[in-house]
Amino acid sequence: VSGMPGTAIKNFSCVIYNVSFMNCTWSAGRDAPGDTQYFLYWKNSREEEETQCELYVKDENERHKGCQFQNVTIKDTTTYFMVNGSSKDSLIRFYDEYINLYKIGKLTAPLNITANCTGEPRGCVIEWQEPLTSHVENKDCFQYEINIKNK
Repeated sequence: VSGMPGTAIKNFSCVIYNVSFMNCTWSAGRDAPGDTQYFLYWKNSREEEETQCELYVKDENERHKGCQFQNVTIKDTTTYFMVNGSSKDSLIRFYDEYINLYKIGKLTAPLNITANCTGEPRGCVIEWQEPLTSHVENKDCFQYEINIKNK
């Protein structure tokens, strides 16, 4: 592996929210020189080319510390992420990771929730539709929890 030890990013993590938005964040390597700039590349499917982040999140020194994505769709089982860096003073080590996008999605709440309560012995019928997702999901995969508070 080329690059000085301790210069690669650390604490890399990504989350998908509101169906198709994704945020990835990282922190600078502890031994990275002050002028180090990082660049994120990702490959969302085997067919696509690797592309660079289009919207970086920067710290107070204009150093890239994250990336915001829009219109993210889940295409393959795993997605490849790579963050490399450049500096005048040192060779920067790259960081890469394969992430299963299904596992980092924060689901929206279920839709069209209705509660129909009658005085009959069966009590209440509560119905809803599954949450929105950016991909066709097996509907049987969803698990729900109902928290009923008596008033």
